[in-house]
Amino acid sequence: MSSARRKVAVGTGAALGGAAAVSGVGAVAGAAFFARRVLTPDRRRPDDVLVTEVGDGWVELTRTPETVVPGRYGLWLDRSRGHARLGEPVNGPVGGTIRRAVLGIDGGRLRPGPARWNGYFYGVDPYAALGRPFREVTFPTDLGPMPAWRLDPDDGATGEWAVLVHGRGATRHECLRAVEPLLANGFVVLIPAYRNDDDAPAGPDGRYNLGLSEWRDVESAVAYAAGEGASAAVVGGWSMGGAITLQFLSQSPFAALVRAAFLDAPVIDWADVLGHHARLNHVPSSVGRLASTFMGRRWGKRIVGVHDVLDVARTDWVARAEEIAHPLLIVHSVDDEFVPSGPSERLALARPDLVTMPRWTTARHTKEWNTDPARWEAQLSAFVAGRGLHADR
Repeated sequence: MSSARRKVAVGTGAALGGAAAVSGVGAVAGAAFFARRVLTPDRRRPDDVLVTEVGDGWVELTRTPETVVPGRYGLWLDRSRGHARLGEPVNGPVGGTIRRAVLGIDGGRLRPGPARWNGYFYGVDPYAALGRPFREVTFPTDLGPMPAWRLDPDDGATGEWAVLVHGRGATRHECLRAVEPLLANGFVVLIPAYRNDDDAPAGPDGRYNLGLSEWRDVESAVAYAAGEGASAAVVGGWSMGGAITLQFLSQSPFAALVRAAFLDAPVIDWADVLGHHARLNHVPSSVGRLASTFMGRRWGKRIVGVHDVLDVARTDWVARAEEIAHPLLIVHSVDDEFVPSGPSERLALARPDLVTMPRWTTARHTKEWNTDPARWEAQLSAFVAGRGLHADR
């Protein structure tokens, strides 16, 4: 999830802290506000860093918890009309700034002024980002045609497919980090949008449903793959994309086509995530629990503005561990600040027969690839090739 979305969480917490402390009425209002902010797509993507100086092969940025972490990242420029790729820091933080290497500029001008941090590293289409030919395709869903990027392996084989699912409020660019190892292993790669994305049809309520409705779009993507000749598939998901993937695997008959799934910083238990953010922002735990109650009751649907009841308990895969039926690779840093790794770790302990979870540190939310691309790609490659089960713990 982007830093802009983290700002939403902080703002939500601050507002709740004031609303919930007043009275029971305030708690109800605060819980409703909390739930709506979790479920409502944020169309605003404001600039969140300042470029203070540009040099020969480097850029100086304001120091934030994101900009100081080792690895490769991106920077949206000119109000997202341009993009730059950044490498490792070239010096330690000095005062309120840090300098990082500039690996390339995909468009726009890198100059002093506001910019927006991009945790994906990639910010352009697959050909511009990777030099890989791709096709813009659509597939039918219950909401109408859904767009996707399709990349075919060099040998033209179409038997095995990989369907990649981005996270809440993210874009398809988030999934480009997995393309190279998957193509190298002979997979056709399909990167679909899903309901409420900027370039996709909206759901009936125009709100996120914690994966409890979005999985239908992944089902439609896998159905498209089957219609195009897929005999087997893997599915990968980042953050809420992991929650979507697990719902798809548990509810869709097309899950029979899937032989494995990989999850990057997944939401294994939405109640744990909501509680985490309540604690971070000094929101009473009762408010977070009340928000979950509103989501999961028919009488609460209008309060939080959803079309269907959202039973948060159905998103707890530690409690539902016995229902896991596919091999899973979970990559989740213990230093994830947004979606705590605890539920992922507990699921791995509960299902050691199916879940592989290498230890990762340092990386912030969904940034494991950024901090060590070679290791991340090697783990994914070994897993999808059938060599990665229980390896590199």
